[in-house]
Amino acid sequence: MKELILGGARSGKSALAERRARDSGLAVCYIATAHAGDAEMAARIARHRADRPAHWTTLEEPLALARVLREQAREDRCLLVDCLTLWLNNLLLAGEGVCEREQAALLEVLPSLPGRLLLVSNEVGQGVVPLGELSRRFVDEAGRLHQRLAALCERVTLVVAGLELPLKQQETANQ
Repeated sequence: MKELILGGARSGKSALAERRARDSGLAVCYIATAHAGDAEMAARIARHRADRPAHWTTLEEPLALARVLREQAREDRCLLVDCLTLWLNNLLLAGEGVCEREQAALLEVLPSLPGRLLLVSNEVGQGVVPLGELSRRFVDEAGRLHQRLAALCERVTLVVAGLELPLKQQETANQ
């Protein structure tokens, strides 16, 4: 089963995804997309690493998410991607054509992936329209990506103040 978990900053979306991964009973592979561009982000990444269960496999991939998912997905494994908006930011800053290519690769590989997949992302489309061109592109790209992923996932959950709000739930044989 594939699930998209959306929410604002500090909404509890990552905690929900980690609970779902832990409760799946499957081996967990945590795919982190963050890139430590400064000391504060490096400290955040270190805290997140320390908080994850030691028996989980952790991979750090800021760009080639589709490739890593294809390599790691198995029927007996739960993949947890945290988070798509950091990944999208990395893509936008990586150069011309990278964002479009990597998003297309993700959307192409997603339907064929075996096992459980949890995708965590920030819902950014509920605020004001950003002033800068790059910020507006980021919000537009995130909104389009979320819509495409929601169409491909069996479950979509919005998290607000630590509370789960189911947006989509399709029954699958593998639940």
